[in-house]
Parts: sequence; C-alpha cells; structure tokens
Amino acid sequence: MSIDLLDKGYEPHDVEKRWYDFWEKERLFAAEERSDKRSYAIVIPPPNVTGVLHMGHALNNALQDILCRYRRLRGDNVLWMPGTDHAGIATQNVVERHLAAGGLDRHQLGREKFIERVWEWRKEYGGAIIHQLKRLGASCDWERERFTMDDGLSKAVRKVFVQLYDEGLIYQGNYIINWCPRCRTALADLEVEHEEVNAHLYYIRYPFPDGSGAVTVATTRPETMLGDTAVAVNPEDERYLNLPEEAVILPLLNRSIPIIRDSYVDTAFGTGALKVTPAHDPNDFEIGRRHNLPAVKVIGDDGRMTSDAGKYEGMDRFACRKAVIEDLRAQGLLEKITPLVHSVGHCYRCHTAIEPNLSKQWFVKAKPLADKAMAAVKTGKTRIIPDIWEKTYFEWLENIRDWCISRQIWWGHQIPAWTCEACGNLMVAMTAPSACTECGSADLVQETDVLDTWFSSALWPFSTMGWPEKTPLLETFYPTSVLITGFDILFFWVARMMMMGIHFMNDVPFRDVYVHALVRDENGQKMSKSKGNVIDPLNVVEKYGTDAFRFTLAAFAAQGRDVKMSEKRVEGYRNFINKLWNATRFSLMHLDKAYPDIPTDRISLADQWILSRLNRVIRTVEEALSGYHFNEAANTLYQFVWHEFCDWYLEAVKPALYGNMGDAARDAARSVLWRVLRETLILLHPFIPFVTEEIWNKLPGTKGSIMRAAFPLDNPDTAVIVSAPEAEIKMNTVMDIITGVRNIRGEMNIQPSAALEVIIHSPDDAVRTTIEAQSGIIKDLARLKSLMVSTPGERPKSAATAVLENAAVFVSLEGILDIDMETMRLEKEMAKIDKALTGISKKLNNEDFLAKAPEDVVEKVREKHRGLMEKRQKLEVNMEKIKALDLN
Repeated sequence: MSIDLLDKGYEPHDVEKRWYDFWEKERLFAAEERSDKRSYAIVIPPPNVTGVLHMGHALNNALQDILCRYRRLRGDNVLWMPGTDHAGIATQNVVERHLAAGGLDRHQLGREKFIERVWEWRKEYGGAIIHQLKRLGASCDWERERFTMDDGLSKAVRKVFVQLYDEGLIYQGNYIINWCPRCRTALADLEVEHEEVNAHLYYIRYPFPDGSGAVTVATTRPETMLGDTAVAVNPEDERYLNLPEEAVILPLLNRSIPIIRDSYVDTAFGTGALKVTPAHDPNDFEIGRRHNLPAVKVIGDDGRMTSDAGKYEGMDRFACRKAVIEDLRAQGLLEKITPLVHSVGHCYRCHTAIEPNLSKQWFVKAKPLADKAMAAVKTGKTRIIPDIWEKTYFEWLENIRDWCISRQIWWGHQIPAWTCEACGNLMVAMTAPSACTECGSADLVQETDVLDTWFSSALWPFSTMGWPEKTPLLETFYPTSVLITGFDILFFWVARMMMMGIHFMNDVPFRDVYVHALVRDENGQKMSKSKGNVIDPLNVVEKYGTDAFRFTLAAFAAQGRDVKMSEKRVEGYRNFINKLWNATRFSLMHLDKAYPDIPTDRISLADQWILSRLNRVIRTVEEALSGYHFNEAANTLYQFVWHEFCDWYLEAVKPALYGNMGDAARDAARSVLWRVLRETLILLHPFIPFVTEEIWNKLPGTKGSIMRAAFPLDNPDTAVIVSAPEAEIKMNTVMDIITGVRNIRGEMNIQPSAALEVIIHSPDDAVRTTIEAQSGIIKDLARLKSLMVSTPGERPKSAATAVLENAAVFVSLEGILDIDMETMRLEKEMAKIDKALTGISKKLNNEDFLAKAPEDVVEKVREKHRGLMEKRQKLEVNMEKIKALDLN
C-alpha cells in the first residue's frame, strides 16, 4: 500500500491529453453497426466549420457527453455522431476577407477557383472547433466524422431536392424575400435578427391630380416611395369615404397611382393612409397581388437605387433617403417628421440592415411538412423537454411560411436545376442532363444559386448515417435517442429536421429533444463582447482543468433556468476534484487489492450507513440522468462525495483502518471503502471523465478503462449495496450529536484540541442505545474526554446546550471557558462590525450613490451589509448564551 500511486496534487494538464489519446487509440468511442446491445444515438448539432468553442458549445456538448458516457456504462451501443456544417454565408465571408487582405475578390478568381480556395481554407483552419471539443472530453465517434459538403451528404441533398420538386413541394417563384445587400443573398425569416432602433416617421403629401388637396401618408422608409404603385386606405375609414379623386400623384416622379381600399390598412397608424410598394415590403406585396398592382423595384441587390428611381439612380439607399427628404421639403410636400422606435431586421451574419426585396427564388412548401412535425409531438412520438417549449414549437409551425431555400452565394450545394438556353425548359435532376428533355439542345446552364445551409443540416440525422442507401447504421441507430440543443435553433434546425426526417424516413429523427438554457455571466446578463463579460471556455479549461469546468456546467444546468457562470464557481468545483483526489490518496494507503465480498455480519454502523447512502445515490443519479435533470445528478454526487464520504465516512472508519479495532474490523472497513470508492468513480465518470479514469487505473482490482465498467445498477457484484434505512437513522443521530458539539466549540471559541465532557439526555430508548453503542466514534470525532447518556433529568450546571430532535446535548464548560475573556472578545468583534456597518449605512442612505452607482455595485454593498448584520446577530446570540451560563 502506497500513496506513491497518486501524485500529491492533481495536475489536469498532465492527465487529460494522455487519457484522451488513450481513449481514441483504443477506439472506446466507436459504435458498432450491428449489436445485440440496446442502441443509443445522439447526433451532434454540427458547429460551423468557421466556429470556435464558446460557452453555448461547451454546455451543449458537455451535456451530450454526460449522456453518452452514462449510456455506455449502462451497457448500450452508443453512437455519438460528430461533424461540422459548411456554414455557407459565414464561411464565404471569412474566405472573402482572406482574399481581400491579398487584394483579390472572388469575382476575379471565378466560381471554380474560389470554391477551391474555400476547400483549402477548410482543410487548414476548419477543424479548430473539433480539436476544442476534444479538449472538453467529447467522446464522439470521430471515425465517423461528417461534413455537410461530403460526397455522401451532397448526394442526400440532391436526392431530397429532386424528390421534393417532383412532389410539387419545391417551386420557383417571384416573392418578397429578406435580402442582405452586404452578403448579396436571400435570407430566411429565421436568419433575420430584429433590433430596436431610434428612427423617424415621415409624413408625405400625395397631391390629387386636380390640385384640390392631398392624401398624407406616413412612412419610415421614404426612399421606397419611388417604387409606390398605389395608396391604400381602409374601406371602413370614414376619413376617406368621400375622396374627390381616386388617384394621387406620386411625388418626385410625378406618376399617377390609384387609391385602393384594403382592410389590411391600420386606421390607427400614421394617417390611416398607406403607401403601397409591392417590390419592397412583404405586406405591400400581398396587397399588390390582391389588387393586381405592378411591382417596381427601385432598390437593387447592391443596396443602390435602380434606374426606376429616376434621378436617384446609383445612390446608396440611405443616401437616397436623405436626398428624397430634402427634395420633398423643397417642394412643400413634407408635412412633418416625428421620432419613432421600431424593430429593424438585420443579417444574422454581417448585421447589415436587410432589404425586403422582390426576387425570383426557390421555396419549399412548408405547411404539409409542418403538419406532420406538429402531430409527432402532439402524439408523443417525440417529446420536447422541458415541455414549456412545446407551445413555442407549435406556434411557429402553425404560422409557418414557405421556406426560401436559395442563396446567392457560391459556397454550398449548388441547386441541381438546369435551364435550356434554346427553349427555356427547366430540368431538375440528380446528375447534369446532357441534353434538353424538350428540344434536345445541349446548351444548358445550371442554376447558380446554392441551397440554404439549413437545408442540408435538416437531413443530418439520416444523411450522416448513409441515406439514401439502406445502411446498417441507419437500421441500428435511426431514430436517434435524443437531441440536445439550445432554444435558439428550435426552429432553424430542430423543426426542419422533424419535417425532413418524417417525410423521408417515415419516422421522427429523435425520440426526445432536450432544450437547454443559455450560459450567462454571474450577474445573469447575456455574454457579449460589447459588455466585456464573455468567458472563454478554453481559458477556463486551461486554468482549472476540464473536469472542474464540466462539473460546473452540469451542476447549474437546471431545466428552464439559465446557467450563471463565473470563474469562482469553477474554482469551487476544482476544489471538489482536489477533495476527491486527496480522499483517494488516503484510501489507497489502506487498499492493496480488490475486495469484492463485503462481510455484512461484521461491518460497522458507519459502513452500513455509507452503503445505504450509496444505494440511494445510485438510484437518484439514474433517475436524474434518465429525466435530463443534470443538475440534480451532479449535486447529489457532490453532496455524497464531499459531505458524506469525505467529511464523515473516512473520518469514522479511521480507527478501524488503522487497526485500533482489530483485524476483522479493519478488513470489513477496507472492503466497504474499496466498494464505495469504486462505484463512486463510476457514478462520477460521465461528469468528470479524466480524473476518474486516472484514479480508476490506480485503484487495485480494476481492469482496463473505466469506460468499460458497468454502472452499479447493472453490476451483479453490487447486490450487497442495499438500502438500510435504520442504519441511516442511527448514523444521522450520531452525526447530529457530533455536529452539535462542534457548533458549541465554534460558538464559544473553544480550542479544537480541548477534550470535552458531554452528557446526553434522551427519552427514547432506541436513541440512548444507539449513542451508547456508538460512543467510540462520537468521542473520537467530537474529541470528548467523557460521554454519559441518560434519560432526561436536571439540566447540568455550567453547560452549553445543543437541542436535537430526540436528545439534548450538554457540553460542560467548567474549566474550559473564561467568561470574562470570551465576553471581551465578543464585544471587540461586535465593535469592529458596528464600525464597518456605520460606513456602509452611510453609502446606502446616500441617494446620490444609489442613483449614480451601477446596479451591481449597489447590490454588492447591500450584500456586504446583510453579511455583517447576520454576523453581528450570531455574535449577539453567543453573548446571550454566555451570559446565561452558570459557571459559579
């Protein structure tokens, strides 16, 4: 027996790389295509190939890894499918910036050469996030790593596109879409981030042709008036029932446009008259369709005004706005300008203000697919956990609009559609046709647009497993078991996977969807670079170790509640890792072999208690992880390891381990200690894989990796670990007595080394019997000179008291406590606190400080005030207790 087996302190950096390399080399993450084991599968939310690990990734992947490691311990055949997303717009932007640094742009290179450059970039830089996930301990089946532009996945994308087109669920049409002038591409509704901005409402007069007056309209975007093709009023608006004219003159362009009546018009907004610009507003587009209005596009794809904008042609859209306002003012047609705060859409990638634009795009008819995705959740085929997200999921699918899937960029899956230049025939096919199916011409041009990134990632659960081929992997692992995701991609990705999975696989893509919350800073604020409160997970891992970081994430991952992250919390769980390490070092001093059999007839009360507690912990962890209550599982283990195993059990069995109670007691204690430590390591492994693997391989009697171990519920050797509620009750009595004595020591400032005399009164025969039987452990852990137990009688003199549920503990203070000295000490402590409170109270009574200081600063001052008040109250209680003592 030697503590040389473990270093004096745990150094995570020395351990983590060594064990991760070992796990990969031994293929411990690999799934079996065919197996008699129960299948368990998770597909990773594929991070962007441009990405680096942030807190959201860390939480998401830590939770997935916990589940996968847990299910392996349960004996399942686990597939955690990894991969990355090609991230069309984001990746193209990154590569274009690289080119620009060298004085090039993609158009100079041409499409083919540009795509080659992107692949080169991906090969050199695109794997960064994968390496970072490995630092986090992610046990993905890396041999199966996929990329959304892989040949196999690209084939699946073409297959889905062609089939949906043939089924009439994909079509091409002219519609208003969200357009990013910077990225020069269409965006789906979900790719638009809305921000509140300070803007203005401009009131513009549209004169009647005969000069008899005007209709005033209010707009936030005066530059779009150049594309107006009507003015609309509500048919029930009395202000416009008897207009002298049914047309007005469009200012600046002097074009006659009709006045139309449509119930969409909000009578309470502005003047109740609406300028209609079908080419630049989605609602105006629908009005235009109802009234057969022409659509005039005056803002081009580059954000500049077109030739239809007249003299403003070529101007930037925002410069045009200023020019239009000045020209209207000069002509006396600008009635007034009022301030307005409203929501403006911005590109989710480059944050440019998006432009609603009329454009010919490809769309998916979403409603038929959405209905099936809703039904799957309503019937329970897929559960959303926590269920508070079901309402949001249903609302989005019930109001879903057709999905714009074409993007005007080069990096991505080029749409498999060809147009015949001779006759205009459109052909959609898996492979490029050699000739037109209508006229036989070979003059064919492929669609230049690529598909929305989310189109390919919507196929992820089955395309990664080899679909459209009927592979053994699909047969074994589809549907997957659970998807772990943030709520921010519930619609971007989850709903679309549901739609595609049900349509093409005739089954849901996953049985459960666990939606985790956000990771915020310690004050509950969303992390952002502008606030300067971003915590880099890699820095945290470097400083505190991966295990401490993972355990922190799990411990605070409560359903429906955001994770408040701070380095102090990670530091606290690093202390937990060190506590486990040091407890193991102590244990290994007494363990030299496996102890599979526990002599139940000879084990002590402390042994029975810890085994019973372990039994409860095993079941609690199993229930918590099965229900996605990660925080409950983590906190249960923390409580058990730190406060029960380390603080109580190891102290309680020291006399037996050191041989003070005989060989039989020592062997029994060793057997229980070995078993408890072994099973505790297995329970902890999903949360803190590195340190548990390191300890496991130093624990006598273990074989191979801890990843090959069996979860205690599934291990027949743990049958001896049974519930013993009576032992728990008895041990709780013992611990309460020891805690009571320790509290009196602390309150009365009695030296830890002072041996005390204690008398315990209890009316309960069973309690007295327990105390007498366990007097040895009580005297040892409470550091007592003597212990007497009796039925209730006269209160002993000169004694401090701790009152328990079925007993009263009296600690004799005669010869132990100097009342005068202790009174002086307490008074001195209270005086120091009073002085500090005076200064803090002045701050809190200062209205200027409360009004001007940041909220977090004020709260810290209040918190300090509360802490000092609590400390003073405790000192007052202690003073009263001393005054009540009769030491004469």
